[in-house]
Amino acid sequence: MQVAIVVADFNAHVTSRLLEGAQAFLTKNGVDKKNIHTAHVAGCFEIPLVAKKWAESKKVDAVVCLGCVIRGETPHFDYVCDAASRGVQEAMLATGVPMGFGVVMAETADQALDRAGGRHGNRGEEAARAALQSVRALKEIA
Repeated sequence: MQVAIVVADFNAHVTSRLLEGAQAFLTKNGVDKKNIHTAHVAGCFEIPLVAKKWAESKKVDAVVCLGCVIRGETPHFDYVCDAASRGVQEAMLATGVPMGFGVVMAETADQALDRAGGRHGNRGEEAARAALQSVRALKEIA
């Protein structure tokens, strides 16, 4: 199996932990390290385009999307979260390639870290799990 991971570098103190969680889950579940392709993007807004391009390449069976948006003092948070989630969904539906959505959307940095290997688990691992589960479900249908 070939899997692409698209990870946003913004809030890298969180996204690096999400990436580690996703990679660990994939290798633990039979994906060879050489078959995990990682693409770094600036922020969550850029994730959907790169995820869609990976899916369109026909080189991967799934894409795992990782990022972190922390609420600030402006409505920017709402726009970025909406664009990232809708964009990944649209890319997945347009290409038919499963995509795991591991973008943490938090009120504070502490909440984000809690979801990046802290007391609330690791959303990177959960996104990788979701992507692999979808691959298996689609294979059953085919």
